[in-house]
Amino acid sequence: MVDPSPLPFYTGIAAFFFTSGLAFYIHRIEFGFYFFLFGFVVLLFIASDWFSDICNEASFLGYHTMVVRKGLKLGFLLFIVSEIMLFFGFFWAFFHSALCPSIELGTKWPPIGINTISVIDYPLFNTLLLIISGFSVTWVHKGICLGTFSETIDAFIVTITLGALFICLQTYEYYEANFNISDSVYASTFFMLTGLHGMHVIVGVVFLSVSFLRLLSNHFMVNHHLGLVFAIWYWHFVDIVWICLFLMLYIWGSW
Repeated sequence: MVDPSPLPFYTGIAAFFFTSGLAFYIHRIEFGFYFFLFGFVVLLFIASDWFSDICNEASFLGYHTMVVRKGLKLGFLLFIVSEIMLFFGFFWAFFHSALCPSIELGTKWPPIGINTISVIDYPLFNTLLLIISGFSVTWVHKGICLGTFSETIDAFIVTITLGALFICLQTYEYYEANFNISDSVYASTFFMLTGLHGMHVIVGVVFLSVSFLRLLSNHFMVNHHLGLVFAIWYWHFVDIVWICLFLMLYIWGSW
């Protein structure tokens, strides 16, 4: 087993300051923003230190035996399940209002006064970007399994570029939108779902970029690249969530 570490305990404390500070800041409680900022900065430092320890354990110390790998896989799968339930909650809120619009919404969905974003504009292009990135990240995995590292590097560059382009287009879509998060429950659920997904895309791009740097540093082998596998799983999760968003929020929810 790997050596004991105090980092999970420190992560819990930082997460407490992060979430509490965010809640205080939203409710305009004094010093709430500073609590939030403190927790966020500490979380970044802890994550960097923790991930560095995991990389050292896997690449140089030889601590990642089959038993440890099974535990890491189970932990990451449970993490993805928790992320699925997070999105499920916001989808529930969306369908709760969409399937039976209240009188306050004019009994219509989208509500009166909301001009929805055109499906064949940025949303469709972003969908194509993520679908292509799903194929390219699978190309990454195939390349590392076959030992063709030059092809793996090319596929990595394609995937990261597509992810960064998605983030840029999503930001521009927000800029062009003619409604904001406070314009009815439609706008609130729209920005929460797409914004939460956008944050996951940013995390996915960072995850893949770190894996790309580890590949260049020869941390991965044909039969031992668990960190890369986790990054690929996470990116496929991001792809699938976006397809659900595109079908339910942009197409069905805009009728």
